[in-house]
Amino acid sequence: MVEENCSTMTEFILLGLADIPELKVFLFLFFLLIYGITVVGNLGMIALVQVSHQLHTPMYFFLSHLSFVDFCCSTIIVPKMLDNIITQDKAISFLECMVQFYLFCTYGITEVYLLAVMAYDRFLAICKPLLYMVIMSQKLRVELVSGCYLCGTVCSLMHLCLALDIPSYRSNVINHYFCDLPPLLSLACSDVSMNELLLYIVATVNEISTILVILTSYLFILFTILRMCSAEGRRKAFSTCASHFTAIIVFHVTILFIYCRPSSDNSLYTDKVATVFYTVVIPMLNPLIYSLRNRDVKEALRKLVGFNLISKRPFS
Repeated sequence: MVEENCSTMTEFILLGLADIPELKVFLFLFFLLIYGITVVGNLGMIALVQVSHQLHTPMYFFLSHLSFVDFCCSTIIVPKMLDNIITQDKAISFLECMVQFYLFCTYGITEVYLLAVMAYDRFLAICKPLLYMVIMSQKLRVELVSGCYLCGTVCSLMHLCLALDIPSYRSNVINHYFCDLPPLLSLACSDVSMNELLLYIVATVNEISTILVILTSYLFILFTILRMCSAEGRRKAFSTCASHFTAIIVFHVTILFIYCRPSSDNSLYTDKVATVFYTVVIPMLNPLIYSLRNRDVKEALRKLVGFNLISKRPFS
């Protein structure tokens, strides 16, 4: 009986976040606004780092890559989601689905490692300031960022290869707003225990290794901050690190909740809502948390805007 209902798929149907006609316009405008802020914030940060010589430091080198990854993650997901909200056609071809999953997985895992690298960079800057520029050389920066992208690419390829081996599905209706692996696996007719095991192992290893780096780095940072003589310096350092750490915690808790626990059909709706945080909200918040709260970024932006205003003044 089950085999008769199974077939190969040429396209899938994405159900989206909620099938409530009264909410369509509100959801479309809401996520369009978030996506607009995400694009402006992340691309603006990349451009600012490129044109401002005072931001040509290791921290902003990593931050520009974080902005690029956030922009890519959001662009892979949100435009299709917006199209599905406002139109009746919720179909996505099998090839588009696999490409969307692969790219999202690649940039998502890259961001996991990139956040760990940024925590290590802050550890060196705060705890070893005299050796910071010597250790964090241009070569090491490139190697660390390349390693982040490599980890994302390799892990995603493993998931994609196993997903492409699934011969048939019992339904083409995906209870999600994009092609993520757990809802795809829930539709498979064949045994996908290997897919689920690989997903669990890769997600767990990635999470544990990067969280250990982040926690260790911030623990040493905390000890260094507590030894500061200036109360104002401690306050500013605590404020900056607390905002960074909060963003990291929200990001990792969401990933742990979705990918590092046994899946079930009952959890798909909860996963769908939770996924909004790291596919839509976090990419919007990261430029605000890491950039606009930073004095160097504000000063660079002020100089850039001031220079443009002066250059546009007519000659007297």
